[in-house]
Amino acid sequence: MFRRVAIIGGGAAAATLLGELLERQPAQPLHLDWYTGAAAAPARGVAYGTTSDRHLLNVRAASMSMFTGKPRGFLDFVQRDDPAIAGTDFLPRRRYGDYLEAEVARALEHGKAHGHDVNVIPFAIDALVPENDGVTLIHGEESHRADAAVLALGALPPQPLPGVSSAAIESARYVMDPWQLLAGAADLHPPPRKVAVIGLGLTAVDVLLELAAQWPQTEFVAVSRHGLLPEAHLHKAAAPADDSAELIASMHDAPEIHRWLHLLREACSQETDWRPVIDSLRPHTTSLWQELPLEQRARFLRHARWAWERVRHRMPPQVLDSITALERSGQLQRQCGRVQSVELVNEALQLTLVHAGETRTLGADLVIQTVGLDTDVRRTRHRLVQQLQTNAHITADPLGLGAQADATGHLRHGDSSWPNLFAIGSLLRGTLWESTAMPEIRQQARNLADRLLGD
Repeated sequence: MFRRVAIIGGGAAAATLLGELLERQPAQPLHLDWYTGAAAAPARGVAYGTTSDRHLLNVRAASMSMFTGKPRGFLDFVQRDDPAIAGTDFLPRRRYGDYLEAEVARALEHGKAHGHDVNVIPFAIDALVPENDGVTLIHGEESHRADAAVLALGALPPQPLPGVSSAAIESARYVMDPWQLLAGAADLHPPPRKVAVIGLGLTAVDVLLELAAQWPQTEFVAVSRHGLLPEAHLHKAAAPADDSAELIASMHDAPEIHRWLHLLREACSQETDWRPVIDSLRPHTTSLWQELPLEQRARFLRHARWAWERVRHRMPPQVLDSITALERSGQLQRQCGRVQSVELVNEALQLTLVHAGETRTLGADLVIQTVGLDTDVRRTRHRLVQQLQTNAHITADPLGLGAQADATGHLRHGDSSWPNLFAIGSLLRGTLWESTAMPEIRQQARNLADRLLGD
């Protein structure tokens, strides 16, 4: 059992692990140091820090409990205020942030009542030195010792796309953090006349809906390589017709991306709707991913990732209705193209796009990058991760999917795993692939709590 544990990160993954640890009744009291960084509201993180009711959860309320042992946790929380809410509803993300904060407050009170010593420390860790008998944590001129440390960092700071000029970035017209922009969009006068959004995933949809409402006279152009929006959930939840055991067995027998795509197309063609087939893979995704050789993982990222993300990470049907209305009104256009460069030209930005062998340009007053989570520890600006990478305390995933770890979350350095340095969430994407949504986070938190408190 690790009696003194440091949790590093201020988002939902860190909060869930904290809650799991404080819910237990170990033989001896715990000492927990939770380093929340600069998070204005610990537990919410970026994902649940939004205050807009336009930003909805992409998972139905019944599936969003913080803890595996309390499957109705979130639903019970929201139904106390509104009994009419159904488990199949897609609720505003701010309500989930409220739930996370309430659960953290309850966990801290429970921990104090049971003699645990918990410190919520609003500082970031600048450096960390793992050794076999403990971990030294450094922030500013202070250092602290822990028996074990857990990196629950969420996504790393976004990096500009290749081809974006330094002049474009320095102009402040190229935005890499859309959430910071959304927080101050109402104060931007006058609003830009034309905005280009790079990427068409769920973050892009959130950005487009919010900014289009706040800037009704602004023209939006969303650019992605295929020009396709995420797929949408059905209005009614649909359970898989079976457990897809035959499909899963066939995929395990042939860990090769081309073969898998053929099997998936065949399975979907035999159903009235493809969604239950994709959903039936979720409990098996990690084991399937771990069987893929490195070259097959790389092939998936190059050729199939975009399609998988579209069907796996779906938007609520009412969000689809809203984004479709924007297109019909003419305020939003979608274009296909790979961004080759972004340059500052006459106080505006010019994007050079390539599609089907043709090159064209697109002008915009503001460009917003929404290309998904950054998990590449090899080129990050995150101070702690930079230090860990530079000092060879962690080993980068070769495909840029976080840091190498074993299936239990122990971070690796070279050919060995640290006995007392763990990760949870997005840094484990290279190991687990599915590692960023709450259903996976809460299971990771439970398993990691078992490990931290076990013999």
